[in-house]
Amino acid sequence: MKAIVLVGGEGTRLRPLTLTQPKPAIRLVDRPFIRFMVDWLARHGIDEVVMACGFRAELLREALGDGSGGGPRISYVSEPEPLGTAGPIRLAADEGLLDGRFLALNGDVLTDLDLTALVRSHERNGAAATLALYPVADPSAYGLVRRTGGPAEPGADPASADGAVEEFLEKPDPAEIDTDEVSAGAYVLEPGVLDLIPGGQRVSIEHEVFPRLVGEGLYGHRLEGYWMDIGTPERYLQASWDILEGVVETDVPRAADATLIDDRSEVSPEATVGPRAVIAAECAIDSAASVTSSVLDTGCRIGAGAAIEGSILARGVQVGAGATVPGGSVIGEGAVIEAGAGLEPEARVQPAETVAA
Repeated sequence: MKAIVLVGGEGTRLRPLTLTQPKPAIRLVDRPFIRFMVDWLARHGIDEVVMACGFRAELLREALGDGSGGGPRISYVSEPEPLGTAGPIRLAADEGLLDGRFLALNGDVLTDLDLTALVRSHERNGAAATLALYPVADPSAYGLVRRTGGPAEPGADPASADGAVEEFLEKPDPAEIDTDEVSAGAYVLEPGVLDLIPGGQRVSIEHEVFPRLVGEGLYGHRLEGYWMDIGTPERYLQASWDILEGVVETDVPRAADATLIDDRSEVSPEATVGPRAVIAAECAIDSAASVTSSVLDTGCRIGAGAAIEGSILARGVQVGAGATVPGGSVIGEGAVIEAGAGLEPEARVQPAETVAA
């Protein structure tokens, strides 16, 4: 079975990291983020993955390859212009990369949801399309999905995970919230759904395709497990700790204090690293420096007595002696924070920018 992953977005919420790398290629713990999704798909029997690319597609190809080293085969389709969430699916089909039943997935999510159960539900119902539904504690920021047998239906069986989709409700008012189920951005689709997507146009699968399938074979299936959109710095960091603490199922071993230091980096015995820290290869952390609740990509240099807290540093960032990078900061590739400089919380430093003391 094939899957198409939508990875064409520009990742604006993760800037400045995404000014020099496409979001799917950004390192998460020990690999490009999108590799976690490919591995997840492989665990559920997917043998070919199509990456629907847009922004800086060549860097994603470089980071991910074609799967020849093991796992699913990986192919690519590039949008000539932004085509929404349905247009790339039609484009991939027109280029002969999709045939038969397939999965379509939002490429922004770290998850371990049971795709095998989703496909079984689809088969059981003879569905045209089946949406993975996920329960959230506060659904007000999401689009709710109402289905038969779901939490919104009086007398519904709480154990029932399947149901025909009846309605979508975008960003509801609190008084309208009567279900906790939102779309998890994973769909099983029959090839007939492609007929609802006009070629060469920007089309939303959520707003223009699925509503036309209500009453015509559109089902939802509730899944429990881990699910997080990593599209903000806060969620990116939380996903890192969740991987290292084993909260989400991956093949990354659990790490003490959720701290991972690459063997090719040099950390002074007098430095403090962790709890919760990821130090990629070729980094150097000098004496009396501290790095806590932070991620340092390849080749970062942290001077003596500098303090990094709750931040993300892209490749090649230099932080001078005694400088401070406080919580919520995101530092772009190759930036320099000079000795003694103090950033404001949630600072954004652009790639190659120099911040003076």
